[in-house]
Amino acid sequence: MDLKKANDYIASFAKLIEEKQPHKITGKLKVGVDLGTANIVISVLDEADKPIAGALYPASVVKDGLVVDYVGAVQIVRSLKQQVEDLLGTRLIEAATAVPPGTIGGNAKAMANVVESADMEVINVVDEPTAASTVLGVKDGAVVDVGGGTTGISILKKGRVIYTADEATGGTHMSLVIAGNYKVSFQQAEEMKKDPSREREIFTVIKPVVEKMASIVKKHIASYDVKKIYVVGGACCFKEFEGVFYKEIGVETVKPKLPLLVTPLGIALNCKK
Repeated sequence: MDLKKANDYIASFAKLIEEKQPHKITGKLKVGVDLGTANIVISVLDEADKPIAGALYPASVVKDGLVVDYVGAVQIVRSLKQQVEDLLGTRLIEAATAVPPGTIGGNAKAMANVVESADMEVINVVDEPTAASTVLGVKDGAVVDVGGGTTGISILKKGRVIYTADEATGGTHMSLVIAGNYKVSFQQAEEMKKDPSREREIFTVIKPVVEKMASIVKKHIASYDVKKIYVVGGACCFKEFEGVFYKEIGVETVKPKLPLLVTPLGIALNCKK
């Protein structure tokens, strides 16, 4: 994996979201819709996989990988889609979306239905860590997607996914621990967790949660020859996160910059039949 190349790629997408200045459309668009626990993100790439537009909205319509507010989810996706269409001056017709590893049946269908109810045809559904591996160019190793409600794990060998798992632990659990420690509401805990000025203090409180995540990952990769772990997802943004993983698991752990945006980009890269 070329980490610098991946970081530059992710940064270019982040800049598009922040500045709301799209790039010129070249060829057929590739659209990704990431229905996350803490954020919903739409990513748009051109035919050459260059990011050309994107939009993000903080939301709590998905919990532990399940759609808990279907109407709210559809409304947010519709709004983000309209924002991007207005920027690009064209309609978004097809899209890919993603689900936690091992998601089957009604929930996977519910994720796709949200996107289709926002007037986009879903042409592919990929699992979240596999989407992330597409951005990072991972051929061998484990990709761990630490989301709000769940942590997904995919193990790759020679570019092929050979094992996936999903565990109910993530950023939500961090916030619950913060809320309990400081005796504040969940929403206040969420805000504290995202406050850069309090990162060191807050990480001390949620470090046991990260250690637990690491022990879960260690259990899942124990039967495989994993030489490197790649962590992505909004809940792993803490500077010391990968260091805890390395200490607990004993396997080199790499985190790209802006890990929140890795999976949304990977979903768009997988927007193909």
